[in-house]
Amino acid sequence: MTLTETHKSAAAATRPSVFVDGASGTTGLEIAERLGRQNDVAVKSIADDKRKDTNAKRALMEEVDLVILCLPDAAAKETVALIDGMGNAAPKVLDASTAFRVAPDWAYGFPELAPGQAEKISSAKKVSNPGCYPTGGIALLRPLVDAGLLPADYPVTVNAVSGYSGGGKSMIADFEGDTAPSFELYGLGFEHKHLPELQLYSKLTHRPIFIPSVGNYRQGMLVSVPLQLDTLPGKPKGADLHAALARRYAGSKYVSVMPMENAATKSGRLEPEALNETNKLELYVFASDKYGQAVLVARLDNLGKGASGAAVQNMRLMLGLPEA
Repeated sequence: MTLTETHKSAAAATRPSVFVDGASGTTGLEIAERLGRQNDVAVKSIADDKRKDTNAKRALMEEVDLVILCLPDAAAKETVALIDGMGNAAPKVLDASTAFRVAPDWAYGFPELAPGQAEKISSAKKVSNPGCYPTGGIALLRPLVDAGLLPADYPVTVNAVSGYSGGGKSMIADFEGDTAPSFELYGLGFEHKHLPELQLYSKLTHRPIFIPSVGNYRQGMLVSVPLQLDTLPGKPKGADLHAALARRYAGSKYVSVMPMENAATKSGRLEPEALNETNKLELYVFASDKYGQAVLVARLDNLGKGASGAAVQNMRLMLGLPEA
């Protein structure tokens, strides 16, 4: 072995190792692709015929530092139960399902949520990766509630549109097979699975009304919150809301509060795909002091900061690695 090969072997041996359980799904595939571009993490895999072999999976998980779960809720719960039974051999776990997002013993994987949240994720053994819609909604609402600009019991409405990749294999097949409508509202039964985390981490005491929709494009998302400013305490201006958001995310690598006067403001339009393939989240405040109204908008890639990008960001925090 040459000296260079020796150095490479030593570097590989010191790299933290990760197993993505459920790497064949949309989120898992995107995570695997992102991990493939990073040279400071070793990715372990399991043979297809062993994926449901409990003993084989346990043996692999004993070898790695962290497991990322990209499984349905029920399967995620089964795997977490398996990990809980591994004692000191248990790896850290990052779950991308909705199974543990409001569980009190899990850290919520939105590092920008509040001061100290990134440190909580770094020290946690179990982290729940946020949903795509709540990432945008919470990013807009939580700073305003913390600042006292938005009462916790305010009747919040959140509207959102996503590309069809967020709907899973069936929805993807419908849209790519031209059997789906160009646009549709859904979640009209008021039971969307993202509502509990949206309410909890926004610190709202009243369940918000959340109306998601899907458009005939693959990925990209807009999450919007309309506000009647004259119904808020002190009747704040749009600039007050903007300042509160800017303070919360000052210095953030991935979350940007966009200037109130920009091209989007002047055109009165905002499209959802501009941040695709990134882990970025843009926040906008559109306001009319004349009418006392505002619309807050978050733009993100539902497969980026809304899923796989966030998972890789959380993984790096949990493994003590620098931001990529």
